Amino acid sequence: MSEAGPTGVIDPRYGDATATAPPWTDIERRLSDAGLYWIVTVRTDGRPHAVPLVGVWHDGAFAFCTGPHEQKLRNLDGNPHVAVTTGSTGSGGWDSGVELVLEGEAVRVTEPEALQSLADAWLAKYGDDWAFDVRGEGFVERSDTGGGSEGAWVYRVAPTKVLAFGGGHGQTAYRF
Repeated sequence: MSEAGPTGVIDPRYGDATATAPPWTDIERRLSDAGLYWIVTVRTDGRPHAVPLVGVWHDGAFAFCTGPHEQKLRNLDGNPHVAVTTGSTGSGGWDSGVELVLEGEAVRVTEPEALQSLADAWLAKYGDDWAFDVRGEGFVERSDTGGGSEGAWVYRVAPTKVLAFGGGHGQTAYRF
């Protein structure tokens, strides 16, 4: 891995082995710019659970939040390994965009300075629609001045592997 990030390796079984893998900076920009992500967790009985959510790419990792009674939180309590997906292909076809899959372990963020930095990142990305204040070991909606919200727990997923699909290269893997 270089200072600019890992080098992508194209899998010749699923792409053009003569193509050039996208530089990590392009993949990181796509992870940062995405407006919507999907997270896949695993229930205690082994069944997958996939839901859309907002999040931020911050300091080399994906961050998201969840309510203390949501299914994904119960799943994370039993198995912290997740897959996070995002992309841009839509109806344009395989070569018109890039779909991303990030794999890693979700780790709860509780340190006040780290939480504040992430709250600032959410505000910069999504504006007042996703404005959070730090309270205790998590987030509360900025509009919740009376303390009525049970808040949200914040998680960070440092990638162990990122797969990029499409974009004229097929499948490219970035390992950490």
